[in-house]
Amino acid sequence: MLSHLSPQQAGRHAEFRAFADRSLVPQADRFDREQSISREVVADLAGQGYLGALIPKDFGGLGMDWIEYGLLTEELGRGCQSIRNFVAVDDMVAHSIHKWGTQEQKQQWLPRITSGRALAAFALTEPEVGSDAAAVETTATADGTDIVLRGTKKWISFAQIADLFLVFAQFEGQHTAFLVERDTPGLTVEALDGLLGLRGSMLGRITFDDCRIPAANLVGRPGLGLTFVASSALDLGRYSTAWGSVGLAQACLEASTEYAGRRAQYGTEIRNHQLVQQLLADMLTDTVTARLLCHHAGVSKERGEMEAVNHTLLAKYRASTVAVKAAADAVQIHGAQGIGTEASVQRHYRDAKVMEIIEGTSQIQQTMLGQFAVRAARP
Repeated sequence: MLSHLSPQQAGRHAEFRAFADRSLVPQADRFDREQSISREVVADLAGQGYLGALIPKDFGGLGMDWIEYGLLTEELGRGCQSIRNFVAVDDMVAHSIHKWGTQEQKQQWLPRITSGRALAAFALTEPEVGSDAAAVETTATADGTDIVLRGTKKWISFAQIADLFLVFAQFEGQHTAFLVERDTPGLTVEALDGLLGLRGSMLGRITFDDCRIPAANLVGRPGLGLTFVASSALDLGRYSTAWGSVGLAQACLEASTEYAGRRAQYGTEIRNHQLVQQLLADMLTDTVTARLLCHHAGVSKERGEMEAVNHTLLAKYRASTVAVKAAADAVQIHGAQGIGTEASVQRHYRDAKVMEIIEGTSQIQQTMLGQFAVRAARP
């Protein structure tokens, strides 16, 4: 419901929606139950060019603009949040390599990531380090022409299947990013199952036990890991989470209107009951306004505006809270049907809560937006 899309953007949106309906919606509940995604859907994403979609065509990407990418992310989120998360994480690493990596790193990895031949994971969070990313305890030590990594990362999406990790560590007292291949000696991955939501995200704990990598695997320069590499990647992740939250809310709206049209109580479909209409009206209004905030953030990114990061923060904060309410109301409308394991809305309900946590909790977003509001109010 964005009337001001260009003909190309509207056409791509229709393409993305058809893909989600064909390839994601029928499998999303299975991915949730099995706590994994299939290699077939990864190949399907790669075949469509949806891996590394923001990356220029010279490196195998589609060179999408930010609005098109947002529309893609919304539809992936409407279809399956675990798949949206997979694409987001893959893109966060690809984007980091393209923006901060050496020419050799770009040539080695970007064509492999965009084609799906190499799956990537973003390894920042640790057992005792979440929102305070500056407190990472993983260390990197120079040893001749090598770097030796020691430490543990936790809650890493798709660690179970990733071929390449973008790892953040303390190097000579400075936050620094490194590329680490899965088969590097000293690297082990332990699966983390039984999560509340995004259960197909195949999370893992990564341990680096004297894990030795070439010094050439350093991304950017020492000291740029947090303020530049991680910050720009997390901004992309928040943008994806914002649009994906809109997709989740849209899925809840569509499921609720469909169910309310066929479920009858007291002699009429429940869509005719005013309190149900109120829930649907709020769901529609919230979804549309969140989508407009996401579009505004995309336009701001396209224009290269200085406040683009804050506009993305605003969109992520609002859209994730909208998703939580939409999912809760969708379960309420479905009644007993909504809490059964066969109802997609119960998956949306669990996934929505995760959206308020990943890429910065709602409380962190509020703190940052509060600071933005204070700065904006100054003469």
